[in-house]
Amino acid sequence: MPSAVSKILLTGLPGCGKTTAVMRICAALKDMRLAGFYTEEIRHNESRMGFRWRRLDGAEGTLAHVDIKSKSAGADKFKVGRYGVDVAGFERDVVPILDEAGTNVQLFVIDEIGKMECFSQKFVDAVRRLFSGQRAVLATVAQKGAGLIAEVKDYPAVKVFTLTERNRDDVIDQITRIFFGSSFFVK
Repeated sequence: MPSAVSKILLTGLPGCGKTTAVMRICAALKDMRLAGFYTEEIRHNESRMGFRWRRLDGAEGTLAHVDIKSKSAGADKFKVGRYGVDVAGFERDVVPILDEAGTNVQLFVIDEIGKMECFSQKFVDAVRRLFSGQRAVLATVAQKGAGLIAEVKDYPAVKVFTLTERNRDDVIDQITRIFFGSSFFVK
């Protein structure tokens, strides 16, 4: 029997393996038409220097970095901790791939819906369109937060999985079975 779930969210504490889970699920669904992005740390020696985004088509860029400085008085709002966030680059290079209009994408992948990404109103709008639409979505979301972070957890047809290192393999298997057994993919 096909699943009514068309939107899946992974949440959990930092470092629990959300991005690893997304990558493993994408690998299992390699024969489907996927679009989206994931994030990963930028490290130098043993220090985290920032975060990069990487689209599923291989393009990549910097989302946030310690070297991104404020260029105007109001730019401080685009900082999380010691990291400046490149909102303009994210909007230019990532947000457009989240537009389902006119595409044959079966599954949109968003890693992640978090504070840095939500600085972009264009990203917030794109995520709302996807969660209101008919396309399947696999996304990671911060465990805590207001605005879009809280909102996406309450959309209809959303299943939220809380990931831990201990349950990661089981959750990956469950999500993969949901997507393989679903009839909501656009042909």
